[in-house]
Amino acid sequence: MTDPGLTNPHPPLIDCAIRLLRETDLAAYKKLRDGMLAGHPEAFTSDAASELSRDAESYRGRLSGGGGGANLFTLVAWQGSDARQAEMVGAISCEHEARVKVRHVAHIVGMMVSDRLQGQGVGRQLLERALKMLRGEPVLELVTLSVTASNTAAVRLYERCGFRRYGRLEGAIKLPDGRLVDKDLMCLRLR
Repeated sequence: MTDPGLTNPHPPLIDCAIRLLRETDLAAYKKLRDGMLAGHPEAFTSDAASELSRDAESYRGRLSGGGGGANLFTLVAWQGSDARQAEMVGAISCEHEARVKVRHVAHIVGMMVSDRLQGQGVGRQLLERALKMLRGEPVLELVTLSVTASNTAAVRLYERCGFRRYGRLEGAIKLPDGRLVDKDLMCLRLR
């Protein structure tokens, strides 16, 4: 899948570079993901303890066309102009199935933005670029995602980008302390 770029009608609030995940990025991706899972257990289906034991190479499936083609792409956001000191500050993955009856549907998974940059436009830039790329795939017509219902900032972002809620999965996640967390199910027609 090619990265066609994006003309952003809303200028970014912070300067970051967004590009496709590369093999050389896997360690930085794991570091970002491990931190997000540990800091926000209610936001992810995966749990921090299990994921911490994975090595960076296990995320190869997140590369474009990875996971037997199920992963369309993963976009990552980097902050810092010096390549040696740049930091991965966000990521978003898009998946789909090859089965004929559902191959027109893509799924956004693993959206994350570093805590220190949340609310500064990184998530919007990642999501808008992902949607631009998805719209460039002629077979795709619909994109779905799930989001923790209580994460109002994320829900608002998705709504501003055109997603609508079509349901709620009550008790979708059970946290170690026994609390249940609801997930909103959202979708967007690409065409």
